[in-house]
Amino acid sequence: MDFFTAQDHARRNTGRLVLFFLLAVLSLIVLTNLLVMMVLGYLHAGAFHPDSPSPFDWRIFLYIGCGVILVVTGGTLYKISALSGGGDAVAAMFGAQPIFADNEDLDNQKLVHIVEEMAIASGTPVPQVYLLNESGINAFAAGFSTNDAIIAVTRGAVRNLNREQLQGVVAHEFSHILNGDMRLNIRLIGILHGILLIGLIGYQILRGSGRARKGSGGALVLGLGLIIIGYAGTFFGNLIKSAVSRQREFLADAAAVQFTRNPQGIGGALLSIGASQDGSLVRNPKSSEISHAFFSQGVTVSFKALFATHPPLAERIGRILPDWDGRFPTGALSERTGKAGSAAAVKPPPAAAGLTGGALMDQIGRTTNAHLLQARQLLRDIPEKLQKAARDPFAARALLFCLVLDPDEIIRTKQLRELKSTADRGVGTETLRLIQVTSSLRREQKLPLIELALPTLRRLSEAQSKVFLQNLDSLIRADGKFTFFEWCLREIVVQYLDDYFGKPAKTREKIGDPGQVSEECGVLLSTLVNATRHAGLKADEILSSAAEVLGQKQIMLIPPSQLGLLKLDRSLKVLRHLKPKAKEQLVKACVTCVTADGRIEPVEAEMMRAVAAALQVPMPPLV
Repeated sequence: MDFFTAQDHARRNTGRLVLFFLLAVLSLIVLTNLLVMMVLGYLHAGAFHPDSPSPFDWRIFLYIGCGVILVVTGGTLYKISALSGGGDAVAAMFGAQPIFADNEDLDNQKLVHIVEEMAIASGTPVPQVYLLNESGINAFAAGFSTNDAIIAVTRGAVRNLNREQLQGVVAHEFSHILNGDMRLNIRLIGILHGILLIGLIGYQILRGSGRARKGSGGALVLGLGLIIIGYAGTFFGNLIKSAVSRQREFLADAAAVQFTRNPQGIGGALLSIGASQDGSLVRNPKSSEISHAFFSQGVTVSFKALFATHPPLAERIGRILPDWDGRFPTGALSERTGKAGSAAAVKPPPAAAGLTGGALMDQIGRTTNAHLLQARQLLRDIPEKLQKAARDPFAARALLFCLVLDPDEIIRTKQLRELKSTADRGVGTETLRLIQVTSSLRREQKLPLIELALPTLRRLSEAQSKVFLQNLDSLIRADGKFTFFEWCLREIVVQYLDDYFGKPAKTREKIGDPGQVSEECGVLLSTLVNATRHAGLKADEILSSAAEVLGQKQIMLIPPSQLGLLKLDRSLKVLRHLKPKAKEQLVKACVTCVTADGRIEPVEAEMMRAVAAALQVPMPPLV
């Protein structure tokens, strides 16, 4: 399944989720009315006899139905609103702690480095990593988009799994990020909260009546009745979770094997779960709300065949390791988790050179072991001093400033003077310290370095973030020019920080036909045609081919004098809301422009990756 098909499939799953939700609400309305009718004695033998007047007022059905709808819908909207902060809000719900690469704990460092490699290999911003204080072996990914995604891993997984096993778990979670499962999971948390709210209200009423003792008979009956209905909500909630979740786990397992080219990694992690006394259980009281998003079954359920959110452990292992004998390893976990396998020693493939348009499209959202090795090599080649800077909130700002400093010494001196007076104390001095190291960076190293610094920028306060962006804009404007790389860096950073600080609304994709935004498409495609060189080909001919891919009769070529990167920025903000299949058409049209001469040069590859990042399409380092 390719990236765009997976995203489209996730959207259809959201439609199924709404249908299940409506059926569950309808069932709760019927059950609540039956309970009221029984309590009031309306079900006696003659109540509905055609010759006897019925004491039942049918408006009661309407009132009760409206009450149930208000409670369930209100609970759903409240929970989704509470989680509007994306992955970080879900992590906070669990009391998870963020961890960083500069953490002194070696196990935590190992986890963060694995996540960094996976993110750069898949072409997504590096997610924030969280640690769950649980002894079971488990993990989950959460967020609305790749910009606010997080990965949370239990302490049991970090301590008991070796590097290749932990890599398999992280690769499984990245599959959920790439396939659009995270947004569905958050919506599912909200829907389940709404469905279960009636039972929770009944439980609170029952507790209150127990404390009151005197005069609480009516409240006791009401509480018990709502709890009974709540159990029905639990039934439907578990049914919805199992219906939505199970098949996605098989797909994520297969993607993890493809990603790492090492079935022993994720297979070994699942074997460790089976051998562990704690298994994959997560004992946090909130675990039932997000059990469908875990790497493995995180809560105990009755009627596993019906309500389990994950396939049986043995079945998952059997698909990954066909030769497995059905037995779990014995002995202490630490004795079985040795050093990572030899996969890391495989020589990485060469970077992109002469890729065709079809080969370029095939790499979008289809991360493989070749991309992982390429990302690992890119990180190894980046000077250690710059890697440390990217992971430090103070130095990360200086590092990004260095990347936009002008090569002209006079302009650069002016930029540094202004930076020293406007930036937070010491940032200007740190920028001076890093200039020499950043000047030797190769073009293909800059984008991974930016991605490496993104989670570090989360550690800034909102006020510090605002000053940082003002300084960045000032440096970019200093020479009176706005290069494509400067636009790329600013676009990625601003989009990431805006999503983190919650400035944009979490808007669903709405535009299903590129023809609805033909003007914005023309700006993007004309920018690409004008920015690349294709010997023997005319610009209008290239644009005509791109228009054909978009299903348009014609797109007018906009001359460079009427373009500009600010205009491009406005267009991309609109194009970001294309539906998955429409976005696939647009990306194909972009690739048509960039590879019109049948090949793609490194500078064009990085340009294409920058556009993909702006459109929130994961494009890995091209190999």
